[in-house]
Amino acid sequence: MTKKRKIPLRKCVVSQEMMPKQSLIRVVKTKEGEIFVDPTGKKNGRGAYVSKDIKVVDQAEKNGALEKHLEMKVPETIYQELRKQIEGK
Repeated sequence: MTKKRKIPLRKCVVSQEMMPKQSLIRVVKTKEGEIFVDPTGKKNGRGAYVSKDIKVVDQAEKNGALEKHLEMKVPETIYQELRKQIEGK
């Protein structure tokens, strides 16, 4: 009998929906206060997960969900980079 691998689940900070980690993009805030998109999902720092959906990214920018979660102002470039990641998949 083959073992089933456990699929790690994470919650999207915008939709509050539990989803497989692979279907989300991680945004990281480091101790130094840097914010960047982490495509590997393994960098050190406080992470916030966003669904791979343009509408969700737009909603995150509009309601400030990422800013609330990371407790810091998120630059416009992060939202642009998220959109590029989604469109480039």
